[in-house]
Amino acid sequence: MDATALLRAFCDAVEQRDGQSFAALFTEDGVYHDVFYGAFEGRVKIADMVDDWFYRTAEDFRWDMHRPVSDGTTLYARYTFSYRSKLPEANGGRAMFEGVAIMTLRDGKIVSYHEVANTAPAFVDLHFAPERIAKIVAKQSAALKARPEMARHLTN
Repeated sequence: MDATALLRAFCDAVEQRDGQSFAALFTEDGVYHDVFYGAFEGRVKIADMVDDWFYRTAEDFRWDMHRPVSDGTTLYARYTFSYRSKLPEANGGRAMFEGVAIMTLRDGKIVSYHEVANTAPAFVDLHFAPERIAKIVAKQSAALKARPEMARHLTN
C-alpha cells in the first residue's frame, strides 16, 4: 500500500468508527501514541481506542492528511482533524486541530504512530475552563520532559 492509500484508509477508518480496519493498518505489535489518551499497544487496544475512546466523547470525525513524505521506513504528513464534541460544556461544538503525524513503517504496516498537535484551538472550541487547560498543558509538559531526547534540554 502506498503512503497516500495508507493515509486515506487510516483517516476513513476513524471517520467510519471502524476500529478493526484501523487496527489492521498496524503491525501486531504496533503502538498508537495519542496526544490525549497516551499509548495503545497491539491491534485489539488500537481498535478499542477508535471504537470506544475516540467516540466516547465525540462524533462526526473528519481527518485529512496533507503532503505526505516517506522514505519507506518513516512517513510524515501534516494533518487537519476535527470532531463534534459530546462534552456538555462544548454545546455540540466542533473541536479543530492541526498537527504532524509521524509513522514508523515495516512491510507496509504501521509499527508506531506519534503526533505533534496544536491542541490549544480545540481547548477554546470546547470551552474548557482555564484551570482545566492549565492541567492538560502541565501534563503534556511533564511527558515531554520525561522523554530521553529532552535530557540535554533540561540542564542549565
